[in-house]
Formats: sequence, structure tokens, C-alpha cells
Amino acid sequence: MEMELGNLIKEKTREIPDWPKKGVNFKDITPLLQDKEIFRKIIDALARPYLNKKIDKIVGIDARGFLLAAPLAYKLKTGIAIVRKKGKLPAKIISQKYSLEYASSIIEMHKDAILPGEKVIVVDDVLATGGTMKAAIDLVKKLKGKILGIEFLIELGFLNGRNKLRGHKIRALAKY
Repeated sequence: MEMELGNLIKEKTREIPDWPKKGVNFKDITPLLQDKEIFRKIIDALARPYLNKKIDKIVGIDARGFLLAAPLAYKLKTGIAIVRKKGKLPAKIISQKYSLEYASSIIEMHKDAILPGEKVIVVDDVLATGGTMKAAIDLVKKLKGKILGIEFLIELGFLNGRNKLRGHKIRALAKY
């Protein structure tokens, strides 16, 4: 069933060449989000391994990760914690610098977003080089959260992002 979903995700994902810069082929997931049946299947598939586990929070990464994290948190009856780009959170924060395939940046999280010992799942739309997810994992670890799984809609395997995330249970619904 997940293989069929993976093929459907790949079929419906729009590729935008040379965006946001020349040489990058952006995977646009908006067609997946616009299709109510596909979107429901995606959220159900992301939730499936955790239905009988106690999860405290879903950590969603700015910005497309939010679109998956919120309905996943609802389905699993958990809270949600958000990781944002620098300067977007109003309360006391922790920060982490990272690099990705076409830039470097800083992400932040509220200091009280995850309590010590809380069990979390971290979710984002695409695993590329792994820089953003690695930084998010570092933030969760600073807050002493326990990561039960890392979920992606799409993995770009040729960029070897998994290598930065060793030691964690990683899953992607579709792989390129």
C-alpha cells in the first residue's frame, strides 16, 4: 500500500526546474495538498506506525512541514511544536545554524516547546541534504525530547541526507 502511495506521490508532485536557484529542481507538493483524497492518504500513512504509541508532540519544520505536522498531530491526538526560521518566534528561543543544498540559515524553537522526556516525531516535506532536519533534531535534543521517528513525504536519495540523520528511525513515503 505504501509503495502505491509512494508512486502516486511521485506522479502528482510537480517539479520546478531551476528554483529557487539554477541547478535546483524543486519538488512542489501543493498538487498533493490540493487533492483531498491524496492528502488524507498521506496523513493516514504518516500516522500508521504511531497509532498505538504514546506520542507527546509532533515537531513540524517551517514551512511545508507545518502542513503535514498539524493534521498528523490531530490524528495522533498530540500537541504540536514548531521549528521556524530565525526571527519568527516571539518568546524565549533556542537556535541552531544549518546548511542546505543552496544556502545556510538558522532555525529556532521556543524554549518551552518540548519538555524533558517528551516523546516526539519530527516531520518535514522533503529530505534533501538533511541539514534542516539535523538542525531540528539538535534543537529537540537541547530540550531533552526523545525522538521516536523522523517522517518525510519525499526523500531525494541521491543527496544522501540520511547520512546526517544516522541513529534515528527515518521514513519517507516516496523516494527519488
